Amino acid sequence: MSIFFKNTSRVSYFNSGEKSSAYELGCTLTDLIKEQVLSNRTIIFLCIGSDRATGDCLGPIIGYKLSKYKKYHNYHVYGTLEEPVHAKNLKDTIDMINQVHEDAFIIAIDASLGKSNHVGYITLGEGPLKPGAGVDKELPEVGDIFITGIVNFSGFLDHMLLQTTRLNVVMAMADQICLGINYSINHLRTLALR
Repeated sequence: MSIFFKNTSRVSYFNSGEKSSAYELGCTLTDLIKEQVLSNRTIIFLCIGSDRATGDCLGPIIGYKLSKYKKYHNYHVYGTLEEPVHAKNLKDTIDMINQVHEDAFIIAIDASLGKSNHVGYITLGEGPLKPGAGVDKELPEVGDIFITGIVNFSGFLDHMLLQTTRLNVVMAMADQICLGINYSINHLRTLALR
């Protein structure tokens, strides 16, 4: 099973190298946001990162892929390869989302650094994401739920690690996360139509 750790704060880990990880991620995500969709709240996928560093491009790649899916009336994507949401515009983007989408339910997505044996794992949890924490940046916390992909190990010169991250690791996680989100969206639409 791809979940190797689950604790009481509802953080789940999925191994992107396992075939069932997208399905398990989608099921867990569905459970976390089911009530929000049924209460007709707008769901925002806020994909954070820069397209200028391989290790930081997970969010924009996911945003790019999600923006290509069929549009649904209460789902919106911010942060793509064309228009990334990064350290310089994150606060303005959060302010804009709060103005345009009243009482939105935000799912924040970003790359992260972790232990070397966790590289390639996806995390899903309740609560806000603290972008930039892995590289000592002070950015606002955001999100009701977070999804991160552990793209490289944390250590000395974390900025350099983001520059030397393998694109294959990032793309494999982006594919699994997008499949999981797509599964969840379709399942939630079915529940809302009942």
